[in-house]
Amino acid sequence: MSLQGNLLVAQSGGPTPVINASLAGVLTEALNHEDSIPEIFGGLNGIHGILKEDLVDLAAESQLTVRALRHTPGAALGTCRYKVRRPEDFDRILQVFEAHNIRYFHYIGGNDSQDTAFKIDTLAKERGYDLRVIGVPKTIDNDLPLTDHCPGYGSVAKYLSATVREMALDNAAMGQNDFVSILEVMGRNAGWLAASTVLARRKDKSASDAPHIILLPEVPFQTEAFVGRVLEVLKSNPHCFVVVSEGVQDEAGNYLGADTSSADAFGHAVLGGAGEYLRTLVESRIEGVKARSAKLGIAQRAASHLASLTDVDEAFLCGQAAVQAAVAGESGKMVVLARIEGKDHYSVKTALAPLGEVANGVKAFPANWIGSDRMSVELPFIKYASPLIQGEIALPFENGLPRYAQLAAVRVKKTLEPFKS
Repeated sequence: MSLQGNLLVAQSGGPTPVINASLAGVLTEALNHEDSIPEIFGGLNGIHGILKEDLVDLAAESQLTVRALRHTPGAALGTCRYKVRRPEDFDRILQVFEAHNIRYFHYIGGNDSQDTAFKIDTLAKERGYDLRVIGVPKTIDNDLPLTDHCPGYGSVAKYLSATVREMALDNAAMGQNDFVSILEVMGRNAGWLAASTVLARRKDKSASDAPHIILLPEVPFQTEAFVGRVLEVLKSNPHCFVVVSEGVQDEAGNYLGADTSSADAFGHAVLGGAGEYLRTLVESRIEGVKARSAKLGIAQRAASHLASLTDVDEAFLCGQAAVQAAVAGESGKMVVLARIEGKDHYSVKTALAPLGEVANGVKAFPANWIGSDRMSVELPFIKYASPLIQGEIALPFENGLPRYAQLAAVRVKKTLEPFKS
């Protein structure tokens, strides 16, 4: 179903190692549809930049830059965590779209971003504005519903597992049945990232190898059970390696060590403190044991030097599929990945899911993949996650360091009055 007009793509939320691969997929595919899409624009800093009419001409980027986006971390267009709430915000978005004849809109983002895309699609239909909105999934947390997995997850799982394996070798050298190492990883509501570190185990995935304890947000934290498990591990191991998700809560629903006095733009508590909480607990409860905690923070979502090639390729594929769907007449959908069953090797295909069913939803870690001790994960998860970390990218280096893309970011002329926030 032919519709002629310009395309606008933007990025939102926390970056991932492959969010720019999705951008490259959108841009590459859009260039194949010159009859329908004469101009390709990028919104700087997500929906906030669109409100301010901060647009760039993506068609002006060199092919060298577009190719380099596939291995570049961060969000090349810039991102935001701006919550669109006011009616005047939505009015302004459509004004910007009309001013630049935007007929195709792709928002690369997670739960909250897809909610924004859903509301824009709904408003455009209510106003009779011909617009096709297709979301592109992005989240390292792997918690978007209706998709087998999310672009970004495989690369962070690969980085975390490699980091745990390296740290465990260091800890084993230092420990004498008296050392506890705690690694706090991202994951507000779902334990997919913490669970992925089980892939670090070397001894046939045996629980005797690190990580020895994995704490997920889906399981309320129990102090006595945790302390007992640490003591059990130290009886037969020089060290105990604990991975804890930042979103773990106690039985009363309190985040471990979180700052509950403040919240982000979407009303979420500011997390980060679970590792230190556990370190203090271990040293106060177990005499003669040393404990250390580490928090990787944004390093885990920026480590494109250890990105999964599978993840990069799938992120690019999702960007392409979004444009193909929009040109074919679809709107109000998000691209999802569906695993193809019955094959000897791993493969996926893309499909579409309604934005209304994706927006603000959370896919929890499956209960039947959690071990009976509530501090481990089962073999079915290992079979699920292992294919997602396969393959390495050919990362170019310059003067000993990775060389990444940088957009020329040629500005599109503004035509509207300045936005009043």
